[in-house]
Amino acid sequence: VILTGKTNQANTLRTADGLWNISIYTQDQLNDVYLIQKQSLPSAVNNILANYSVAEKGKLTGILGLNYQGTDKTHITQVLNAILVSYSQQNIERRSAETAQTLKFLDEQLPELKQQLDVAEREFNKFRQQYNTVDVTKESELFLTQSVTLETQKAQLEQQVAEAGAKYTAEHPVMQQMNAQLGAINKKIGELNSTLKELPDLQRRYLQLYREVEVKQQLYTALLNSYQQLRIAKAGEIGNVRIVDTAIEPVEPIKPKKLQVLILSLFLGGFLGTLLALLRNMMRSGIKDSTQIENELDLPVYATVPRSPVQESRINILKKKKNIPILAVKNSDDIAIESLRSMRTAIHFALSSARNNLITISGPAPEVGKSFISTNLATILAQSDKRVLIIDADLRRGYLHKYFNLDTQPGLTELLNGQQSLDTVIRPTEVPGLSVISRGKSPANPSELLSSNQFKNLLEQMSEKFDHVIIDTPPVLAVTDGIIISQYTGVNLVIARYAKTQMKELELTLNRFEQAGVKVNGFILNDIQRSSAGYGYGYNYAYAYKANKESD
Repeated sequence: VILTGKTNQANTLRTADGLWNISIYTQDQLNDVYLIQKQSLPSAVNNILANYSVAEKGKLTGILGLNYQGTDKTHITQVLNAILVSYSQQNIERRSAETAQTLKFLDEQLPELKQQLDVAEREFNKFRQQYNTVDVTKESELFLTQSVTLETQKAQLEQQVAEAGAKYTAEHPVMQQMNAQLGAINKKIGELNSTLKELPDLQRRYLQLYREVEVKQQLYTALLNSYQQLRIAKAGEIGNVRIVDTAIEPVEPIKPKKLQVLILSLFLGGFLGTLLALLRNMMRSGIKDSTQIENELDLPVYATVPRSPVQESRINILKKKKNIPILAVKNSDDIAIESLRSMRTAIHFALSSARNNLITISGPAPEVGKSFISTNLATILAQSDKRVLIIDADLRRGYLHKYFNLDTQPGLTELLNGQQSLDTVIRPTEVPGLSVISRGKSPANPSELLSSNQFKNLLEQMSEKFDHVIIDTPPVLAVTDGIIISQYTGVNLVIARYAKTQMKELELTLNRFEQAGVKVNGFILNDIQRSSAGYGYGYNYAYAYKANKESD
């Protein structure tokens, strides 16, 4: 016996392992001997995790609910509240540590940069005292402005790379993207320096010294502002986590629930009877999980686009009206648009290593949402101050013109047939920065037109004229047009529709691209439904894909 104490109160025991607080609460008179065992930390943590769970309270609410089950209601309440306090404190400490790390980095950089600025200013003043004034031409002033801008961008980007290097490895996509941007800027600086070498020596020296002063001054000012802002932020550092409710002792136990057990028993027979049918239906249904695509095809899913109730209602009206409103314009905060907006970074990263800025949007079969994705993605890119062109290359059944309230003609068919000029087929839209080429009249030989030199030359011209060119293509398994187009483009994305597109379709689509020597960059899973209930979808590989009848 190492401790003799009383029930219903705390009893303290000092041992070599530390201080123990032991309490036994009961209304009965006890005269028993108890074995006390101290658990190791991993064992205690595992015991908690076995009965502990965290789940979001409603979709997209940002509120987490903690659940912990046990036989001691006082103990489980204390555990939950301790987790809440610890998590909140760790959140504050983590945010404060990130700010402190950045401040430390700036503390090291600012004196060095100030010294570089002082040296540059002394050199420039010495030069001006020696030569008084230098006749700088307008062309030289333009070169100077461009040089200062590029050098400032380079210095700021190098600063960002140094800061990100403290968080990421060199192989991280963020680091690779920054290094790619840095390489592009260095290339432009090299080209400009080659031009500056052709200037007279005195002008060139003047521009170099002035550029050094301007770049160092702008960078020093920017870092100093960031430093002051971080100091203010650190002084009032708070976490981004708030405890909505603390745990309180439950009044009644949550299990066993006798009524629930009885009801489950009654329905068990019926459930087992229908289980086989449900499993068969799940095996036949289309893709419902993006991880299935990534695991089986070893390619990334760039975005999962939820079904938009607003767009669904508009599509139902489409059969009666001439035009379709663009969701990214009419409802820019729609959940589907937010999902597309989040994939801009992935697209920019893919384009950084692509041979050009041409993007094809294709799919295995009709009605997977290619035109919806193409139109709204082009709109989102244009809204970020990019010059974007969208081309309806589905010469048989394309309907991109309806999104922009335009006629099909003049369009791509008339341009490739030589009936219209490029200026007449490129038409502006209501979205600033976004232009469109409609499909035109359905031709008898669409594949021949798309494989012609005229189409190839068109894409090369548009690649130079616009920041992004998005091409909406016909279904890959229906016709060969999409494969032909993809041979000219730098990024190729395939659309799959939730619960409709089957994995076999994507495998066949990928094989078509591989046979043509074309790389598929990734997939977009479209029309994800809130409900998980599936439905049957019959599929055969003989598509009926014919041109719509032309209206007079």
